[in-house]
Amino acid sequence: MKKSERTYLSRVADLGCIVCNNLGYENSPAEIHHVLSGCGMGQRASNYDVIPLCPTHHRHGGNGTAIHAGQKSFEKNFGSELDLLLQVHLALGIKILEEYSK
Repeated sequence: MKKSERTYLSRVADLGCIVCNNLGYENSPAEIHHVLSGCGMGQRASNYDVIPLCPTHHRHGGNGTAIHAGQKSFEKNFGSELDLLLQVHLALGIKILEEYSK
């Protein structure tokens, strides 16, 4: 992993859990979740296509709460991975391509 990727991942994690923030809970510690949307089977997103999620929203919360317990129900409750990724990019001040934000 390049230094620029480590720095970026640290900035993303420092935002805290994006779902908790959207629910009004601030300062929730976050793990890095690589966005799966748009990736083929067995492929992982780049280290720049990540969202910060707390352990509950990432792995431990069960179906409807944790993305790895059921992505469809997670996205129904909290928004799509791409919507959350866009929100992360905006929070970090990253310029979004017009075609991406549609």
